[in-house]
Amino acid sequence: MRQVKIITAEQAAELIKDGDTLTTSGFVGSAIPEALNKAVEKRFLETGHPNNITYIYAGSQGNRDGRGAEHYAHKGLLKRYIAGHWATVPKLGEMAMNNEMEAYNVSQGALVQLFREIAGHRPGILTKIGMGTFIDPRNGGGKVNDITKEDIIELVNFQGEDYLFYKSFPINVAFIRGTYADESGNITLEKEVAPLEATSVAQATKNTGGIVVVQVEKVAKTGALDPRLVKIPGIYVDYVVVADPADHQQSLDCEYDPTLSGELRAPDTASDPLPMSAKKIIGRRGVLELEKDVVVNLGVGAPEYVASVASEEGIGDYMTLTAESGAIGGVPQGGAQFGSTRNADALLEQAYQFDFYDGGGLDLAYLGLAECDEKGNINVSRFGPKIAGCGGFINITQNTPKVFFCGTFTAGGLKVKVEDGKVVIAQEGKQKKFIKQVGQITFNGDVALENKQQVMYITERCVFELKADGLHLTEVAPGIDIQTQILDQMEFKPIIDGEPKVMDARIFADALMGLKEAE
Repeated sequence: MRQVKIITAEQAAELIKDGDTLTTSGFVGSAIPEALNKAVEKRFLETGHPNNITYIYAGSQGNRDGRGAEHYAHKGLLKRYIAGHWATVPKLGEMAMNNEMEAYNVSQGALVQLFREIAGHRPGILTKIGMGTFIDPRNGGGKVNDITKEDIIELVNFQGEDYLFYKSFPINVAFIRGTYADESGNITLEKEVAPLEATSVAQATKNTGGIVVVQVEKVAKTGALDPRLVKIPGIYVDYVVVADPADHQQSLDCEYDPTLSGELRAPDTASDPLPMSAKKIIGRRGVLELEKDVVVNLGVGAPEYVASVASEEGIGDYMTLTAESGAIGGVPQGGAQFGSTRNADALLEQAYQFDFYDGGGLDLAYLGLAECDEKGNINVSRFGPKIAGCGGFINITQNTPKVFFCGTFTAGGLKVKVEDGKVVIAQEGKQKKFIKQVGQITFNGDVALENKQQVMYITERCVFELKADGLHLTEVAPGIDIQTQILDQMEFKPIIDGEPKVMDARIFADALMGLKEAE
């Protein structure tokens, strides 16, 4: 019977040769093969090898503290870095800004789907996701800095229509995180927050002649694992590394939580009412767009308040929440646990989730609002030298019928309160969010209009809607002066048809809005 080789993390690091292409697993602070990442960094600092490697992964891997993908943030170690989301790895962002490596930010969904194409020896993927955004080759093709020259995304015409084409490539080494291995190398993932793209990455690496290394908690006897839980068969696996528990946390710095991996279900408890705030106002206005039995994706920050308000109002069951990591149902988590979901109904592989999103499966999406311009374009991915990355934002927003961008009207010190049912701007934010032209297009308003999407921009003081002729100011909060507190705080003038509506008074009351009773 086949016996998998069990090696140390240090031996695994030796498998990477200079110039190799490496991929690792993880989603923000979860499912990270930390022992393997640490060993590569240690080897490089001690020997200068491996060097000039290409490092690619789909989502975001880190916690802004040197762990996860930031173990690779050393000049000379990386020749090229390709990822969907950058916000949790600022050291890699600094390297890119210093032109210390070639760097790309591209669609997270396209990358996880590309792993499947690589596995099947297909030439790559054709997709319309990203047309008109910064990952479109006509707008830079996702290149991050001046030294990045090669087009890894091509604009092609197929059967009379334009598509973006991501070309397949071989993977030399994959470092993947699992829960248990058996002596034959079969890997289960039952304690992980989601299966992510582990199966596809293992197949892609194996089928292009690469080496698959899986970091696990323990090794069991062959035959001891439930085959229904095996997500990476032993025939894909070359080596197994048993990690120290400190390097095998379910999520970085978080206690193991079986309700995030579906092993247990937490009791449903009512959350305490949220205090009135700018974000609660935004959440309340967003909830008014909910319908029964809708499938939703929520971004981080202000959009999360939509779920909180819905729960507070007793209509949380109106929507089934989803996360791009693969969860259906339950309550998505934030912080280092972003990508995990408590009490999920299903935990899919990430590529299948993006297939669903790309095909228009979502009914509604509530996403963040960092910068907006007069064409309704949104930027959440790059602000000067700061690279946040698009992650799954482009996939989520491009084909969803109804998209709501949620955020405060200004940023940087904004203080808002509600008095007698009216909004009071106690201190205006220093940064304007509604500007003449966004720094980078993560959502393209013109493409949304072509797709006949309903697009709304919800803030604590007003609401805009995207129409064929531009951005329309449609609602204003009670107590807000349109000229001084809206128009003077924008770099462009929105279209105003007559007198804008006054936002629903229930939003600004201390009592519940009564949405459950209004069914």
